[in-house]
Amino acid sequence: MNPQVPDLSAIHEFLLCPTPDAWVQAALAQPELMLVDHANCEKKAAGTALNLMFRYLDNFELLHKMSRLAREELRHFEQVLAIMQRRGIEYPHISASRYAAGLRAEVRGAEPGRLIDTLICGAIIEARSCERFARIAPLLDEELQDFYLSLLKSEARHFRDYLHLAQQAAAGEDIAPRVQQLLEVERKLVQGDDGDFRFHSGVPVNGARESH
Repeated sequence: MNPQVPDLSAIHEFLLCPTPDAWVQAALAQPELMLVDHANCEKKAAGTALNLMFRYLDNFELLHKMSRLAREELRHFEQVLAIMQRRGIEYPHISASRYAAGLRAEVRGAEPGRLIDTLICGAIIEARSCERFARIAPLLDEELQDFYLSLLKSEARHFRDYLHLAQQAAAGEDIAPRVQQLLEVERKLVQGDDGDFRFHSGVPVNGARESH
């Protein structure tokens, strides 16, 4: 029996828009590319957590949460890699998505804004991952469906951890206005046209496909 989809109401209320149907159709048409980029996303998520651990040595709660997150993301990477190996899917180099670069471009350069924005962006990315896992899972084969639904619990916790740490870093300042600003940027990235399909891309333009 396939696992049940957990309650993602908090994530749906947090994000400003659902994933467009056109992205779902592109994912179903290119499952191999989706898995390749999903593997990349897990590595990048672990890398972000490790970078925060190296940069903010005085924040013990952040260090503990990011250490756990990095381990979980690397475990997810290993699981995606195993699925790719079983299916004979090659692991080529592909370009990064416009999505992540678009969010990173909004991160302020001076502290504490840099840390606050990095953590908020982390929360947004984790929330969108959850939303997409839940959206695409029922349409995939049983192995991928079970795997994607199994990721939801930890990814949803990552979303909450990032938001909690962002509020902590703000030292009493309300981060809600900044969260909304970055969510508006995310909505435009999700709803806008993208030349290449990626796990976190916007709406793939007609014929968008990675050439190897």
